[in-house]
Amino acid sequence: MTVTAPIVVALILALLVGVTIGLFGGGGGILTLPILTYAAGFPTEQAIAMSLFIVGTTSLISAVRHAFSDRVQWKIGTVFALGSMVGSFFGGKLSGYLPGTVLMLIFGTVMFAAGIGMIRRRRGDTVERRPKVWLVVVLGTMIGVIAGLVGAGGGFLIVPALALVGGLGMNFAVATSVYIIALQSAAGLLGHLGQTEIPWVFTLVFTGLSIVGSMIGASFIGKVPERKLKRGFGVFVLAMAVFVLGEQILSAV
Repeated sequence: MTVTAPIVVALILALLVGVTIGLFGGGGGILTLPILTYAAGFPTEQAIAMSLFIVGTTSLISAVRHAFSDRVQWKIGTVFALGSMVGSFFGGKLSGYLPGTVLMLIFGTVMFAAGIGMIRRRRGDTVERRPKVWLVVVLGTMIGVIAGLVGAGGGFLIVPALALVGGLGMNFAVATSVYIIALQSAAGLLGHLGQTEIPWVFTLVFTGLSIVGSMIGASFIGKVPERKLKRGFGVFVLAMAVFVLGEQILSAV
């Protein structure tokens, strides 16, 4: 791995990726992909595979940490993960047939919709209800396809789905999300293997720094009010969506 200024910047930002995953239960993928493509300069297809490994491994460590707090809802998480793993695998296979620009436009559009949904939602932050299993599986599969396509863990969609449809409070949705992301990212990565090469030295260093960041982020869970956490997550996702879409539009002009 040749150490250059962009590489150093990307590795510093790896800490922010981890903090985001640990605090929000997702969002690491929507940071990782732009960092790998815009800051470190990796091709989109290669960055997607790297992102799945980084986000999946970081989420796995974060899920283990959350497991000791009893916030992970294993039943709904497993049902959701089964659907998302199938979707993510096929999404990973499909991504090899789409141009990088198209993938980034899909990525930005989905992020924009998710951000708006989180910001506008006012009620039901902590309401718990029994979700319909079939709906959870369908949502999991759809989100998995998108995650596999663009290399994100899907937390920016999983957290809203668990909070708004699954009936989980935000803190429980965050903890359950990282468990789902770990499984989903592994399935998505399998779909990408053989289609691109992964620079393992850089990827492992980035992942290590991201794991450190996730431990920092997870330490703040439960200390931030749920409503503020949800709105903050929505604003964050929306801002990243505007950046990604703006970048793609400007590059096409």
